[in-house]
Amino acid sequence: MLELKTLATRHAPVAYLEGGAGEPLLFIHGAGGLISAEDPLLNALAMTHHVFAPFLPGYGGTEDCTELRDMLDYTLFGWDLVKSFGLGDPIIVGDAMGGMIAAEMAAIAPNDVTRLVLIAPAGLWLDDHPVPDLFTLLPYELPAMMFHDVEAGTRLLTSGLQLDDPIFLQDYLIRSARQLGMAGKLLFPVPERGLAQRLYRITARTSIIWGANDRLYPPVYGEAFQAAIKGSTLRIVPDCGHVVAIERPEAVIDAVANLAG
Repeated sequence: MLELKTLATRHAPVAYLEGGAGEPLLFIHGAGGLISAEDPLLNALAMTHHVFAPFLPGYGGTEDCTELRDMLDYTLFGWDLVKSFGLGDPIIVGDAMGGMIAAEMAAIAPNDVTRLVLIAPAGLWLDDHPVPDLFTLLPYELPAMMFHDVEAGTRLLTSGLQLDDPIFLQDYLIRSARQLGMAGKLLFPVPERGLAQRLYRITARTSIIWGANDRLYPPVYGEAFQAAIKGSTLRIVPDCGHVVAIERPEAVIDAVANLAG
């Protein structure tokens, strides 16, 4: 079981999950922030690796960091966490928005990361395949956009909601605003911050994973990442939407296992 801990940084205290033993692995979550100490994927990875999964600013118990303003700030923040955790050449696994950050980390410091897993990362823009504006989607539209199994996705996203409780609703709205505020710095109005011009710098062995039924970032984006990162591999996962880490965690586990050692 992963433990919830807190790390002091120059910006703000950072909440993170830690557990397992073996080679170090840094997991960077996506805009949904759907990770917890009971997360099946993280616990499976902790069976073979020493997992560190920080909550990005505005998520979980990590406070907002107004000093972090743009992509470069968050990229350097990621490397600051690696240093603070005392990690040497960790496997870096980034999910969606977290994949965007992970790719930027590998591009800006190519000699410091040798293994990289990108799970349907954000960061590119293809004019012929525009990405839907995540920030204009209504809550009831999210499951169909994010999940292959829409009914299961709806159950997951609505689990624990107590919308008839005004205190819960107030906390929920504040939490959502904090998360969207952070994500908006990287993803709004379009999820593109020049990453396409930097991907050539990545020298890490890179595994890219994409859901075949991803309606948010269609698999053609996976092909673009693979073309831009020399020697990378792309796995298109059938019967899976954008949230590969939730719907098909075994694909992520396989990718990490193939990069281990």
